[in-house]
Amino acid sequence: MRYVIVGAGAVGGAIGGRLAEAGRRVVLVARGAQYEALRTGGLRLATPDGTRTHELPVVDGPEALPLTPDDVLVLAVKTQDSIAALDAWSARPVAGGGTAGKRLPLICAQNGVESERLALRRFDRVYGMCVWLPATFVRPGEVSAAGTPLTGILHLGRYPSGTDDTARRIAADLEGAKLLAPVVPDVMRWKYGKLLSNLANAIEAATGPLTGDDAIALFERALAEGRTVLGAAGVDAVGRAEQAEARGGRLRFEPFDGSPRGGGSSWQSLSRGTGTIEADYLNGEIVLLGRLHGVPTPVNDVLRRIANSCARERREPGSMSVAELTALVDAAV
Repeated sequence: MRYVIVGAGAVGGAIGGRLAEAGRRVVLVARGAQYEALRTGGLRLATPDGTRTHELPVVDGPEALPLTPDDVLVLAVKTQDSIAALDAWSARPVAGGGTAGKRLPLICAQNGVESERLALRRFDRVYGMCVWLPATFVRPGEVSAAGTPLTGILHLGRYPSGTDDTARRIAADLEGAKLLAPVVPDVMRWKYGKLLSNLANAIEAATGPLTGDDAIALFERALAEGRTVLGAAGVDAVGRAEQAEARGGRLRFEPFDGSPRGGGSSWQSLSRGTGTIEADYLNGEIVLLGRLHGVPTPVNDVLRRIANSCARERREPGSMSVAELTALVDAAV
């Protein structure tokens, strides 16, 4: 199998780099400065067990890569970029006949639960992946992944449910690359559990790391809304205890280069000044389900709106105080 990593940023770079270390065939897909850096200098992946530079094939789009029946597409872009990527890749021809959408498996290695829905409109074989992988885009061409002893835990399964031999083959490749990949028949249950924890992303992006009681209290309010909404929608989500048991000491953050830990994916979007952020598909998923099922979601709606404003205005992460953000939430409740 050859792994085509569509979106070779923090998560995509870490997965691709680890697979390459394990001797698997990997192609990286990137744009702009990241593409140029990967093309000219390779992928530099820093982990607690060392830093390695991987000279891997890299392309800037589907037109530059002839696809084969052995390819697995790993979608690792942010959800707000999914439609463009899915449209571009699904129609590409595969050697021997047919298109990628008809013939190739596609893995959604992303936060949130929307990309699988988008993908299933375009691909016959869609797999969800619940990503627990602490990784940071350091600079173009360089990714840091601080998880140890495993780099990540990636629950994997067919969407909307089920398992198959392809999932098991992919999991075997990942598990040979310091990436635990339990194959589960209910992968979206794991992704909804991760979604609830990701409701903190907007708070972290706007105000900085959630270290104080006030920030944690604001997150708990968003989390309470999220749980109420999922209950009203009849959605089952993995709880904290089950998530902790799955990690079971297999994955912990270990600073290894003396630098402070960077923030999560939304924090990194502001840090890089991308102009977009995934809040519509994290806090916004709770808002959407709340509107569909008649449950008020003022906390998550404010967090969604503020995160989007920060991204559009290209503010630095942590530009607001927790008190300011909490006041906006209180005014909306």
